[in-house]
Formats: sequence, C-alpha cells, structure tokens
Amino acid sequence: MTTTEQSYDLHPQLADNLKKYQHRSAFVGLIFLVLTIAGIFLPGGGMQQFLRAYLVGFWFWMGAGVGCMVLLMTQYVSGGAWGVVIRRPLEAGSRTLYLFWLLFLPLLLSTILGGDLYKWVSMQNEPVIQAKHLYLNVPFLWIRWLIYGVVWLGCTRFLNKWSVLEDQTKSTRYSSLLEKLSGPGIVFFFFTMTFCSIDYLMTLEPRWFSTVYGFMIVMGQCLSAMAIVVAFLAVAVRFAPMDHAVTKRHLLDLGKLLLTLVMLWAYMNFAQLLITWSGNLPEEIVWYIKRWNGGWGWVGLILLIGHFCLPFLLLLSQDLKKNPKTIFWIAVYLIVVHVVDVYALVEPNFQSPEHVHFFISWMDITSPIGFGGLWLAMFFYFLPQRPLLPVGAPDLLKALNHGRSH
Repeated sequence: MTTTEQSYDLHPQLADNLKKYQHRSAFVGLIFLVLTIAGIFLPGGGMQQFLRAYLVGFWFWMGAGVGCMVLLMTQYVSGGAWGVVIRRPLEAGSRTLYLFWLLFLPLLLSTILGGDLYKWVSMQNEPVIQAKHLYLNVPFLWIRWLIYGVVWLGCTRFLNKWSVLEDQTKSTRYSSLLEKLSGPGIVFFFFTMTFCSIDYLMTLEPRWFSTVYGFMIVMGQCLSAMAIVVAFLAVAVRFAPMDHAVTKRHLLDLGKLLLTLVMLWAYMNFAQLLITWSGNLPEEIVWYIKRWNGGWGWVGLILLIGHFCLPFLLLLSQDLKKNPKTIFWIAVYLIVVHVVDVYALVEPNFQSPEHVHFFISWMDITSPIGFGGLWLAMFFYFLPQRPLLPVGAPDLLKALNHGRSH
C-alpha cells in the first residue's frame, strides 16, 4: 500500500462507530419489522393494513437505494468535486438494492393471493381496467419486476466493480467505462422507475393517471438519498480521512444540490397539480379530492411548508450549508419529512372520495423505522469495506483541493 493510500485509511474510531451504528440499526430494524409483521394479527391491523404500511416503509428505503445509484451515475457523467467525496457512501447505498429488490416479493405475492392492496386485480371486468389489460395483468407485472432487477442490479454491479478496479489499477480505462455506463444507465433508470412507480403506487388508484408522476417520484428518491449521504458526511468529517478531505466548499456544494432537489420535488408536484387543475376531469381530480378533504389537507399543508418552504429558506443560507452540524440536522429533517410524503402517496388511496377522513396506523410508523434500520445496517456494513475516498479516481486531487486557498 502506498503512502497516498495510507493517508486515506479509515480512522479506527470511525470504523468502531460504523460497526456500532450497524449493530444498533440492525437491532432497531429487526424489532420494528417484527412489530409491523405482528400487526397482521393485532387489533387495528390486518393483512391489508400491513401491506399498506409495508409499502410506505419499503418504498421510501428502496427509493433511497435507487436514488444513490442514479446520483452516482450523475456524478460520473457530470464530474465535479461534490461527487468524489460522497462516491463511497453512494456506492454503499446502491448496494442495498441487492436485498431491497427481493423485498418487492410480498407486494407481488399480494396480487396473486388476494389483491388486498392492488384493487385492479379484482377489477378486470371493468371497462377502464380492461382498456389497460395489456399493462395491468399479473404475469406482466412479474416480468417488469425482473426487468427492473436486470437494469438496477446490473448498473449497481458494474458501478461498484469498476470503481474497485479503478482503485486497484489506477487505470483511466475503468473511469471511461464508468462514464460510458452512466449515460445510458440514467436513461434506463428513468424509464424503469417511471413504470415501477406506476406499478406499485399509481395503480393503488387504478382509474387515475398522471404524466408527471414518475419524475415526481424520482426527485423525491434523489432527495432522500442525497440527504442520507450528506448526513453521513457531516458526521464523518470529524474523522480521518474525511477531516482533511472535505472542505466547507464541499458542504456548500452538497447543500446547493439539496436545495436544487427540494425545488425540483416542489416543481414536479406543482406541475402535476397544475395539469390536473387545468384538465378538471373527474377521473383525474379524485386523487386530489382524497388529499384535500377529511383532514388530509393538513398533511398537504405540512408538506408544502415542511417539505418545501422551510428547507428552501434554510438552504438559502451559505453559513448553514457550510456548518457540518446544521447541514446534518437539515438532512435528517428532510429524511423524516419525505417519509411523510411517501405516506401521503399511499394511505389516502384506500378511502372513498365521498367518505374521506384522515387516518394513520401505528404500523405506518413502525414500518419505515424497521426498513430504515435494515437499510442503515447494510449501509454501515458496506462502508468500511473500501477506502472512504476513491483513491484511483483521476480527479481525486482536484476534488481534494476544491475550496482551498493556494
């Protein structure tokens, strides 16, 4: 190992902390997942409520994994110092997809065993569903799941494999391969995630549709992924090698990207609302009727203020973005508030437009915590397996000098 590589070794205290975080996350995740599963048999639960809560928790953390993957590819295509210092956390987050792709299975099995979650399974005789039968049928749903796995796991596999080879060989050949994969990889990701969001979220309201929905979902996933890696970086900056690698300029740039994603999430939500409002068609407005009445309007107000206005104002401040402590808490806050957004995407679909009332199950709380513990345990397990900085990246030195006076 060269002197250069030794300077990027993980600090023993940080390594110990990561192992401690891994064990605690796994313990908390296991406890809350068991509670969520037990909800099938407890009062106020049942199979349908379990599946709804499962979808809330699973979708958020699966989205964080695919968000890490697409941000990683975006960095390879665009370059920039911001991505070099978070490349390893993004890689660790993307590798959670190896498990989370399999965790689609309970949702898929529900379409075979009873259709408690996806009403379109038992509505095949309705004209609207018959018109969509070429897409809305169970065998094709399973085929699409396999396609998502080929694209997502394939990209994840090569992004991580070539990154390791880049470190080992210091060859620009692998840097070129990573860039060549990432361009079409981003395109394939947007297509597959658009269809995936239709499969597992939009079809909860089988008569409703939106042309902006997929982009809205992707922006939320990228935001949650970026918030997770920024929160980690704000903690890791106290230890080697990140203490001498990460500058205030890095944190400023990452804070700007968080602000950009907050704005894009808000823009996509507003675009969908504007298109629906302009059309004013009965089959389109039902989605908003369920989210504006019966107490759900308060959730919408929380998202308007908490998911856009407040973080927008906080992230305008350069001082807050440059400070590891404040950017950490802003990132954690964004993670929590985006869970509320996913909850609002799922739960109102199971109510009649004529009888809308706000509802939250305790399982809607235990499920995101349980899946979060599982995701973070994997994240903290994968992180120490490689140097926290990509020692073979051709732009590493340029990234390390970013924001330093010469």
